[in-house]
Amino acid sequence: MRVPFLSFAHGNRLIREEILKSFETFFDEGWYILGNRLKQFEEEYSAFNKVAHTVGVSNGLDALHIALRALKIGEGDEVIVPSNTYIATALAVSYVGATPVFAEPNLQTFNIDPANIEAAITSRTKAIMPVHLYGQCCNMKAIMAIAETYNLYVVEDNAQAQGAAFNGKPAGSWGHINGTSFYPGKNLGALGDAGAVTTNDELLAQKAVVLRNYGSQKKYFNETIGFNMRLDECQAGFLSVKLKYLPEWTEMRQQIAVWYNNELKDIQEVVLPYVAPGATHVYHLYVIRTAARDALQQHLSNAGIGTLIHYPIPPHLQKAYQSLDFQKGDFPIAEEIANTCLSLPLWIGMTQQDVGLVAQEIKSFFGR
Repeated sequence: MRVPFLSFAHGNRLIREEILKSFETFFDEGWYILGNRLKQFEEEYSAFNKVAHTVGVSNGLDALHIALRALKIGEGDEVIVPSNTYIATALAVSYVGATPVFAEPNLQTFNIDPANIEAAITSRTKAIMPVHLYGQCCNMKAIMAIAETYNLYVVEDNAQAQGAAFNGKPAGSWGHINGTSFYPGKNLGALGDAGAVTTNDELLAQKAVVLRNYGSQKKYFNETIGFNMRLDECQAGFLSVKLKYLPEWTEMRQQIAVWYNNELKDIQEVVLPYVAPGATHVYHLYVIRTAARDALQQHLSNAGIGTLIHYPIPPHLQKAYQSLDFQKGDFPIAEEIANTCLSLPLWIGMTQQDVGLVAQEIKSFFGR
């Protein structure tokens, strides 16, 4: 393709020797699970995310699952989640036997709208799970104020926003206990599945440590029903290498977004990403909206430009949640986003010329 939607080539070249050295050391040490490399990465990520505790786990969904179990949220409870999110957010709620309750996003930011959270609170509500979608931090000040008023927990889904912040405080450090993903395509991506729980609460962190390892702190002594949800030493070592580059790579992503904004700002048929006051955006994805989304996507594909739709079907309309008996039109803002959003190429090493090629084809489609 002329411009692929995603490419790891440039970033991988930058860290190739360090990654190979990390693997060589890992291989020679002969310690593969719950060792010093994991402990080192957990300490490094805690410093980066400005939290007291990081607990490395197998993936982002497992991180959210463990977070909810650590809070003892379960059957009969409700957790408020965005109506516009990847289904993993809702799945974590379902895993513990609770019910996901959807609240509409702000159409400009794509993130859950604090104004819609209070209306969704019932006597069964136990937590709010905001998602920092596409890389922009939610209005966490407002969300934490609501949680305090109604005595609710907050569990941040920070899978897409490592390094983002609201009022200078990082995403993933606001909530009582939070989950993040290091899936390869994330801003901080492992070379396989990986994730982490973050918290400033020592007791919750210890619960997460136990839950990720068969419910055990001491080998063969199991104090609770736990899981095999550990982050392995190999991936932890790779993440330590990549974490050093994350601030620089975040600046690259933000520069690419500026190039897009400058190229596309005069196309009236296209709505560009909006960054709310107080929030920072790390552009895990650069998402535009247009009523001509499907035709534009086909035009770009024909021109050798990759795009994706994040996400074509909101969780409330997925077959997996048909038991909740939602219908089209129940969450119109999420459905509007699903019908009009398009994610443009954005990856480390993408050049201004690459952005220009994408923009040229978008302008051509709209007759500019």
